[in-house]
Amino acid sequence: MKFSFFEIFWILLITLSLWPLFKHKNIERLRYKAIRSIEQKRKSRVITIIHRQELISILGLPLTRYINIEDSEQVLRAIRLTPDQMPIDILLHTPGGLVLASEQIALALKRHPAKVTVFIPHYAMSGGTMITLAADEIVMDPNAVVGPVDPQLGEYPAVSILKTVERKETNKVDDRTLIMADIAAKAMRQVKNFITELLKDRIPDEKARHIAEILSSGAWTHDYPITCEQFQQLGISVSCMLPNEIHRLMELYPQPSQRRPSVQYVPLPYKGNPPKS
Repeated sequence: MKFSFFEIFWILLITLSLWPLFKHKNIERLRYKAIRSIEQKRKSRVITIIHRQELISILGLPLTRYINIEDSEQVLRAIRLTPDQMPIDILLHTPGGLVLASEQIALALKRHPAKVTVFIPHYAMSGGTMITLAADEIVMDPNAVVGPVDPQLGEYPAVSILKTVERKETNKVDDRTLIMADIAAKAMRQVKNFITELLKDRIPDEKARHIAEILSSGAWTHDYPITCEQFQQLGISVSCMLPNEIHRLMELYPQPSQRRPSVQYVPLPYKGNPPKS
C-alpha cells in the first residue's frame, strides 16, 4: 500500500498530536503501579496530594495547582473507601491552598481510627503544614520544609493588618481596613484554635497551644521554610529519613520540560569517587 505525501503528513500530524496523551497515560500507569507497590509493602492506603506544574493537555499548557475543594472531596472519598483498621499514608507536596479544603482534609485524617503517616519529599507549606499536623507520624526528607499557617487575607497577612490598625488612631483608619482587621482577628483565632485541636491528643494542651501560637501568629513570613530540624525543635515528633520508594514515586510527577532546562545533571547514582573523565 502506497501513501501520498499528504497522507503521510496527516498521519505524522495526528501521531504527534496524540503522543502527549499516550505519554501521560503511560505515566499514570506507572504511578498506579508504584502506589500499589508501596501499599502492599506497608499494608496501607496511599493517597497523593501533589501540586506542581505538569503538561496535562494536548496543547501542552502547564497549570499551577493548589489545595482546593476538589482535592478535599477526592481525599475524603478515598478515606471513606479505607477500612477503619487500615493505615493511611499521605504523600504531600504542595504550596498550600484554601483553608476550608485544608481543614476538611486534616479533620478527616485525624478522625481516621488507624495510623496516619504523612511523607514530605520537598515541601508542604501553609495548608499543607496544616494537613501534616493531623498525622500520627510525620516523615520528611532531610532537606524538605514546611511553613507557617498564619492566615492571609487577599495579598496581606492577617497579623500585618492588625498591627497596622494598632499603630494608627481609629479615626485615621478607613472603614475597609477596620473591617479587614476584624476579619483578620477572627481568622487568626480560628486557625490557632484549629491547630491546637489537631495537636492536643498527641501533645499536652499547653505545649499544643504554644506550637499553634508560633505557627499561626505571623512570627515568620508566610513563605518561611521550616526545616525538619526546626520542626523537631518546636516539639513535634518528626522523622528526617524519607524512604527511597517515596522519592521514586515523586519522579513520576515531572515538571513540564523546557527548551532550555534550568537544572541539569547526569541522572545516575554515583558511588565512591567522582566519575573519571
